[in-house]
Amino acid sequence: MNAAVATALAFVGYYLGYHFYSRYLSDVVFELDNKRETPAHTQTDGVDYVPTSRAVLFGHHYASIAGLAPMLGPAVAVIWGWLPAMAWVVLGAVFVGCVHDFGSLVVSIRAQGKSIGVVAEGLIGERAKTLLHIIIFFLVSLAMGVFVWVIAKLFAPNLEVLMVGDSALTEIPVADRGFPQAILPSFGLMMIASLMGWLGYKRGVSWRIMTPIGFVLFLVLIYVAQTETLFVGMSETLLGINRTVGRWWGVAASDVAVQTETMVDWMSAVLLTYAFVASVLPVWVLLQPRDFLNVLLLFLGLGSLYLGVFVGAPEFAAPAVNPHPTNAPSMFPFVFIVIACGAASGFHSLVSSGTTAKQIDRETDARSIGYGGMIGESLLGLIAVLATTAGFSERAEWTSHYGSWGQVQALGTKVANFINGAGTFLESLGIPLELGASFVSVIVVSYALTSLDSATRLLRYNIEEIGETLGLEFVRNRYLSSLLAATAIGFFAFYEIGGKPAGLALWQLFGTTNQLMAGLALLVVTLYLLMRDKPWYLAGIPMVAMIGTTLVAMVSKVQTFWDKWQDGGGVGALLLMGIGSLLFILGIWLVVEAILAVIRFKRSDETLESLIVDVDA
Repeated sequence: MNAAVATALAFVGYYLGYHFYSRYLSDVVFELDNKRETPAHTQTDGVDYVPTSRAVLFGHHYASIAGLAPMLGPAVAVIWGWLPAMAWVVLGAVFVGCVHDFGSLVVSIRAQGKSIGVVAEGLIGERAKTLLHIIIFFLVSLAMGVFVWVIAKLFAPNLEVLMVGDSALTEIPVADRGFPQAILPSFGLMMIASLMGWLGYKRGVSWRIMTPIGFVLFLVLIYVAQTETLFVGMSETLLGINRTVGRWWGVAASDVAVQTETMVDWMSAVLLTYAFVASVLPVWVLLQPRDFLNVLLLFLGLGSLYLGVFVGAPEFAAPAVNPHPTNAPSMFPFVFIVIACGAASGFHSLVSSGTTAKQIDRETDARSIGYGGMIGESLLGLIAVLATTAGFSERAEWTSHYGSWGQVQALGTKVANFINGAGTFLESLGIPLELGASFVSVIVVSYALTSLDSATRLLRYNIEEIGETLGLEFVRNRYLSSLLAATAIGFFAFYEIGGKPAGLALWQLFGTTNQLMAGLALLVVTLYLLMRDKPWYLAGIPMVAMIGTTLVAMVSKVQTFWDKWQDGGGVGALLLMGIGSLLFILGIWLVVEAILAVIRFKRSDETLESLIVDVDA
């Protein structure tokens, strides 16, 4: 089938979903009303609670949810064929992911901008809040620990090339070189964004004036960063720093493997320091303007890639359905788990009820930001499906990359498949493959970085709420809670299990934990609607589907970990089995608590929603 035709059908689905379904959710189900003051106005503090224009907040929200996952998950899931991956990315987003993000945002707005965990306390009870806090802490710490390591690896140049003096860079695939050239635009953007934030919020300069200037400067940095001279210069600079650090740590300059590990370690420490600083700064200083400009970059990139799909009109090289790939788990339920952020992600509920709910200016903005933002994320997942199925010239080439489950698990493989496939779409527009792939690589790296600092702030909120529950008021100091957040992330980035970072060792649990969180967030939204006699099934049906498929996947994974441990898998397999079992129990426990809450609600004339601020309740 022609990929352009399939893409056009997907676009029709997105349009119908946003134009009709999101309007029904907004006007009838949630009854958004601009007469209600949002937390950004009632609790303005100039740090976290800041009324923000819809366009700027959409940029921040979208950049926060659109990290590496919506690109990498589909790049693995297409091993089961392009049709199941595309169907879940599009239909899953319209009927599950968008409802999840939108609903989480609305219930948080009406709960003083508190997190989904605190909202659960008002709807279900205090134990529910504690259980969700545990899951959230593990989910964010694990994911961002891996992101720190991944970003450091992406920034690091290929030392095997540089240290042996091979200058034939054009013979080395872009995705195999590392992306040190992305450092200049990534950190240059931070300076541009900080200046824009200061000018906009302290000097009243119009965003309409600053935005085009800032974006052009950002594009200049990206263009300059694509040159081979800059790649070599940046790589040699990093290599020089690394050798200095290596001498401090007693690392032999000739040992490429240890030198690479050293570079990843100190770059990870730099990233953690950045995450801490970004977490304590007011949102208008860095997060809002930086994410807004980053979204413009992504729109430019996505627009170009989709234009390339329609101009080139490639055929799918992958099969429509490949039910039994070699050594792969079953398509059901794992296609839903692997794709995750491209269709529905529990992490999004943390963003919606974390930073976004504290900044939204008017209730009706929630429709475009919550529902519309998830459609934007799905568009990113869709282009990843297309790049890794129609970005290959023929079936034999696709099969050489997707011949078995083991072939698609390595980070480098997933990144390379996406970047190289996306590069072929740009090539159909007359952009050289080398330049196109390099441009896509900058987008990949920059979005991994935006997820890191936003998630550190979200983890800070979670820690502050845990401190409040335990009566530890001193933990609510944002500097201390940010330090604790960075420390937790650092544990998963640096502590090793079986010779690799704990985050990587436990990464197999991320997909199921993330989807469990999505199901539980939908559970909270379902109860919110049920207690108002609204069409609760619009969130309830997706909730049952998400929790059901995730629990089935968790049982399967725990059985796999048990088998590995029985076969001598060691402490790593035992740890995975133990944590996976614990998460399964926590999920079941929360569902039981919710059922008991509904029973109490039905038997009582009094609402259980003590923390929900809603004038029509």
